[in-house]
Amino acid sequence: MADVQQLLLRQHLAHCQLHSPYYSSVLAGIASEQVTLESLADIPFTNKADFSERNAEFLAVPTEDVVDIVLSSGTTGAPSTVMYTERDLQRLAYNEALSFAACGVTNKDTALLTCTLDRCFVAGLAYQIGLRQLGAAVIRNGASTLLSHCDLIHRLKPTVVVGVPTFLRKLGLFLKENYLDPADSSVRRLICIGEPLRETDLSPLKLGSELEALWQAEAFSTYASSETVSTFCECTARCGGHLLPELAIVEIVDAAGNRLPAGTHGEVILTPLQCEGMPLVRFKTGDVSFLIEEPCACGRITPRLGPILGRHSQMIKTKGTTVYPLSILSALNSIAGISDYYVVATSKDRLSDHLTVHAAVCDGHGCSSEFIAEQLQARLRVKTRIIIEPETAIAQQIFGSGSRKAVRFIDRRNNS
Repeated sequence: MADVQQLLLRQHLAHCQLHSPYYSSVLAGIASEQVTLESLADIPFTNKADFSERNAEFLAVPTEDVVDIVLSSGTTGAPSTVMYTERDLQRLAYNEALSFAACGVTNKDTALLTCTLDRCFVAGLAYQIGLRQLGAAVIRNGASTLLSHCDLIHRLKPTVVVGVPTFLRKLGLFLKENYLDPADSSVRRLICIGEPLRETDLSPLKLGSELEALWQAEAFSTYASSETVSTFCECTARCGGHLLPELAIVEIVDAAGNRLPAGTHGEVILTPLQCEGMPLVRFKTGDVSFLIEEPCACGRITPRLGPILGRHSQMIKTKGTTVYPLSILSALNSIAGISDYYVVATSKDRLSDHLTVHAAVCDGHGCSSEFIAEQLQARLRVKTRIIIEPETAIAQQIFGSGSRKAVRFIDRRNNS
């Protein structure tokens, strides 16, 4: 496996040097045929600012070879243009087909896509072509209404639903109120995108447990990146996203850029192999996670990517303690008396960030602001301000004007 990766890496670097204006400069003087998996660490990183500011210089094929143009999600800034060739789309379909197959999807399944297939996003397209290559039937309903999705579940009886976990929870509750109990529906697998389902120990988050209980279906977590044309999906064992070594080299690095051993949290660095249109080398995703190298219970021996713990830029430092938003959200999810919440981070000085939790509580649980603060202090060793608000006010904030994805962490540190 390492020999194949090293060969593909050298071919990838040679393609970048020959055809990418950006990398012709950055990789000047590097003998691509001599680079090893170990010496890859000596090559400079490519960050999102580089990709955004010098976007056109990353194109490594003639414009007539471009067959699809998408926009990155713009999570950390303005969206960037990503151009795919036909070969890139074939690679993406291969990646997605293997990912779906890993979690038990076959050509006998019918999958409902609740993620957008328009607005220059790649997610819906990626899932469609992956499922098509696998031989499964696809219902391309995209970003439609709850009523529309429920009608299709009732009439077409999909066995798989793909979507954002918080939206799938909302869909399940709506289905239960208006059509039938989702547990009695045809759906047996939920492929979850955009939000984590696992704790750092790979146990399910509260949202993941609620989804499986509501639908009586298995929920699988995926991680993907538009820029790197790569997806990492859980298998039936559901203990980390499997890496396809012929498609990507994954590193985890610390704040200084040093490689970290398996199990240690750091930033995810991706070098996507066999990419043609806009190849990247050591791309800094900004996401924080860790690698798992022990063989998987499913029988695969390839490394796996753990849950995404947050974005590197979202790391919070409060009175000497470092914490990521996901740890705070996980802690809040574990408090039974909280029905909904969001967290706001601000900075009043350069030495420490400040956290405020806005929470709605269930009647009869005796869940006071003092109790919530004590629970968070015990678990995270951070002191937070707690504001109890009506559930309607919380929902209005986290979903905004009809948003399909709950925004529970609001970073106002740059505006403080």
